[in-house]
Amino acid sequence: MIKREVAGIEVLSCAPKGKTSHATPVLFVHGAFAGAWVWDEHFLPYFAKQGYHAHALSLRGHGTSFGHEHLDAHSVHDYVDDLATVVTDLGVAPILIGHSMGGFVVQKYLERHPVPATVLMCSVPPQGLVAAQFSMLFQKPGLMVELNRLLGGEDVSLDILRESLFAQDIPQATLERYYRKMQPESQRAIWDMSIFSLPMLNRMHRPPMLVLGAEHDNLMPAFLVQSTAQTYGVPSKIFKGLGHGVMLEKDWQHVADTVLEWLVAEEI
Repeated sequence: MIKREVAGIEVLSCAPKGKTSHATPVLFVHGAFAGAWVWDEHFLPYFAKQGYHAHALSLRGHGTSFGHEHLDAHSVHDYVDDLATVVTDLGVAPILIGHSMGGFVVQKYLERHPVPATVLMCSVPPQGLVAAQFSMLFQKPGLMVELNRLLGGEDVSLDILRESLFAQDIPQATLERYYRKMQPESQRAIWDMSIFSLPMLNRMHRPPMLVLGAEHDNLMPAFLVQSTAQTYGVPSKIFKGLGHGVMLEKDWQHVADTVLEWLVAEEI
């Protein structure tokens, strides 16, 4: 893994060993409370092994990127600018894979830029966060309270992290390591994803799109993933037995294999 900065934005990269099989790179966009590190665990080396140049960025205020001191002022538009900066640096339009909030950022990016393909993974739907918030309020009210505490910069328990991200067993030491990497999220970005900056569907480029979700996702329930797919007129796939953090679950490779098989089928 290679770590570098592009205009203050942290970028993690894995290059294929030997001959590159694919001319189009893959760029991963993380969700709220996280950073590029979530992709470095499994997905970056996996896709590099398959012959892709694989990259992940940390949006401003996340990871080691600039902007932590003004986190709550950062908008979704700012995050889209960060994504555009890294894409420009790559020199070629990549396949974009966005998880949760990152999927929303990808959708907003498509208002202004074409790409070869996109994957929305447990993504905030184009209709925004409100339905997910109401679902959590009725189904998991305690979890919603704790996530609001995390949003405000307070500490939450390891059990909250487990309930938020995982449906499968995870070693305690691994969970603790992830916990140390989690962080608050921009209040402004949350409001943008709720009502103020929803994707303008009539302006969006419509590349080939894969929409993925998880059966036991407490943050973006499967019915919202299916709604996203219906909005864009594409099928959805819901992974049995997985939680929101599909790229970190024990069976992460099932998700990665599905993405790879789709890219091959689409000849991308």
